[in-house]
Amino acid sequence: MTVYGYARVSTDGQSLSAQLAELKAAKCAKIFQEKISGARSDRKQLTRLMGVLTKGDVLVVTRLDRLASLPAISSISWERSRKKGRGLSR
Repeated sequence: MTVYGYARVSTDGQSLSAQLAELKAAKCAKIFQEKISGARSDRKQLTRLMGVLTKGDVLVVTRLDRLASLPAISSISWERSRKKGRGLSR
């Protein structure tokens, strides 16, 4: 089992530092981060992260809306991950 973190802010004017500190405190082995709107579907770091998760891995986010601003996208991504045996931690 590997614990991964994902940090995202929507604009360049926002800082990732608080999220990164929380993810480091959660002992994430690898943290993926990006500055891009949650409504966009072309988030390269999130795509990379989802590609490396395997059964038993855990994804830690500081808030669920870091995964997606649209609830439908979040539930679809979560359902795909759950079916593959991946966990989610907040």
